Amino acid sequence: MRRSTVRMLSFWAVAAVVGSVGATASSAAPVAAPAPAPTPAPAPAPSSPPPPVKTPVAAGYGGAIASVDADASAAGIEVLRRGGNAVDAAVATAAALGVTEPYSAGIGGGGYFVYYDAKSRTVRTVDGRETAPLSADKSLFLEDGKPIAFDEAMTSGLSVGTPGTPATWDTVLGAWGTKPLRTLLRPAEKLARDGFTVDSTFRSQTAANEARFRDFPDTAKLFLQGGKLPVVGSRMKNPDLARTYAKLGRGGVGELYRGDIARDIVRTVRKPPVDPGATREVRAGDLTAKDLRKYGTLSQAPTKISYQGLDVYGMAPSSSGGTTVGEALNILERTDLSPDATSQAQYLHRFIEASRIAFADRGRWVGDPAFEDVPVKGLLSQRFADSRECLIRDDAVLTSPLAPGDPRKPGGGCGAGGTAAPTTYEGENTTHLTAADKWGNVVAYTLTIESTGGSGITVPGRGFLLNNELTDFSFAPANPAVHDPNLPGPGKRPRSSMSPTIVLEDGRPLLALGSPGGATIITTVLQTLTGHLDRGLPLVDAIAAPRASQRNAATTELEPGLWNNRPLREELEAIGHVFKLNPEIGAATGVQRLPDGRWLAVAERERRGGGSAMVVTPTGSTS
Repeated sequence: MRRSTVRMLSFWAVAAVVGSVGATASSAAPVAAPAPAPTPAPAPAPSSPPPPVKTPVAAGYGGAIASVDADASAAGIEVLRRGGNAVDAAVATAAALGVTEPYSAGIGGGGYFVYYDAKSRTVRTVDGRETAPLSADKSLFLEDGKPIAFDEAMTSGLSVGTPGTPATWDTVLGAWGTKPLRTLLRPAEKLARDGFTVDSTFRSQTAANEARFRDFPDTAKLFLQGGKLPVVGSRMKNPDLARTYAKLGRGGVGELYRGDIARDIVRTVRKPPVDPGATREVRAGDLTAKDLRKYGTLSQAPTKISYQGLDVYGMAPSSSGGTTVGEALNILERTDLSPDATSQAQYLHRFIEASRIAFADRGRWVGDPAFEDVPVKGLLSQRFADSRECLIRDDAVLTSPLAPGDPRKPGGGCGAGGTAAPTTYEGENTTHLTAADKWGNVVAYTLTIESTGGSGITVPGRGFLLNNELTDFSFAPANPAVHDPNLPGPGKRPRSSMSPTIVLEDGRPLLALGSPGGATIITTVLQTLTGHLDRGLPLVDAIAAPRASQRNAATTELEPGLWNNRPLREELEAIGHVFKLNPEIGAATGVQRLPDGRWLAVAERERRGGGSAMVVTPTGSTS
């Protein structure tokens, strides 16, 4: 009863989209005699076409795309319009994001791809996470036995992992795509060559990175053209990246792993091209040609849990997204979170505590399964979740860092586990896109270069930034008494929080979503899912709702919409919650199949300047 009631509320409460363009017409009166021919006006100077309009929600037929950027969404929609499927469209959108959102994603990074195949009604995943050099060991970020400062590690060759994004595109197109890579790269190649319109978000992100960008001549030349910050409304061109995309289109992604581009990457990591006048210490990395040659994506089974009669699929380790979102949902399964049964304060209390518990278990158990024995089945078992859920009280707050449970032995009493360890730091960037096609295939794809601006190092002549993904490793154990599964190792994938998620109902897609935001990705996806599925919010409102994020820390972060709700905050503080303000958490996108067969595409209304939702054939209303 709870499921069907909330579902009906959420489907039919969606706001209407207003986006019609009016047309005007005129008629000319007859004249008695022909007028003298006017002097021809000078031809107008060629101008760039206006950028696509950003709108956070769209509904219609033929397929859907949602991303943070309108140019990128438009690239994906054009692929769908020309007969491509969701996988083709996702690759085209991702390539365009490498142009317009280069500080979050690009061919110098990696990510995770979750795919629903309509023909077989199965969910598949591809792990395209970056890997550490084969020479890496637990001391990668230690000097004199102590961890180096995060800021120093972030801007260095030391933090650069072998990129996985191009290999991901090659894998998914080979398995499920219908168009060649060269065709799918053309929209992004054109965008890089002709330029995109700079918005306030791009300018502010450039400004935040200005000091370190100036320390790398190639990065400064590309993103601080003329030595200045880009002006909102101006065109940002990247001819080097256009040529790189063209090269990959002609020769395949092997050009990046074995060809000239590979040699340029290795040279850049091993001897970062730093301005001679820079005072910053930029450490060299140890990435080799062999590291690039040996890189491979991993095709693996998704995580899966049942929640309120729905099947929720996510990304298995090396990502912690699927296991942590899944465990938290299992913990919440026993509570009726609908508005009729649970107040807003009670709902947030349960959500926060479930997140705290799941993060405690994540920190102890999740790492690269090629190096660690990760008990995925145990972490996702309802029995284990029940043994952890019993810790939650309605009138008190758990203390962080909370000790982990043992998913291998869930019957040892309420919450019985090991020694507590705090959650290690993780940057808060990345990007996410979702795609669907007319055949019912769906993609949730999260990709990244880690911190905003990655390592800050541009590969000379190639037009893309290198990642600083290896900073997702623990530099040292958070608690020396507790085993840390996320220490560096040779060829190891650092643990991720990326959580691309697909939800099925009776074997068919209900929705797909994901978000950027480092470790806040997990709580963003969890809150959006529960906001929609349990609280009855339309997906666009569940994504726009003010967020909270608890990651087994002493304080819970709140966005202004919750922080400024004094009565709600005081009610939660009265039972022991401690909060701090975070101006922005995550930037989700999603697609949803409506009961009448249309696709609903949804993005942010405001976060990161708002997102872009598009469908192939709009119907004019989302209700």
